[in-house]
Amino acid sequence: MTTPGREPITRADVIAVLAALGDRAAADVTERIGSLELAWLVSQVEQRYDTTLELTDETVRQMSTVTGAVVTLRELLPGAGDG
Repeated sequence: MTTPGREPITRADVIAVLAALGDRAAADVTERIGSLELAWLVSQVEQRYDTTLELTDETVRQMSTVTGAVVTLRELLPGAGDG
């Protein structure tokens, strides 16, 4: 995953984190993110960015897909978006 404040979080970053759960190949990661995968993703992002993500029920729903997770993480992490 990228360093905070440099490059935006990408789809490849999210897939790589999800693939690490269960030691899978990136190609084996599906678009839909399950609850265990989401917990893993949030934990890994929080560790790598040394932050605590403020997640609401709506935010969690938005992160139910890889695409949704990328968009949401770019919004939640200062300096990790594309702006």
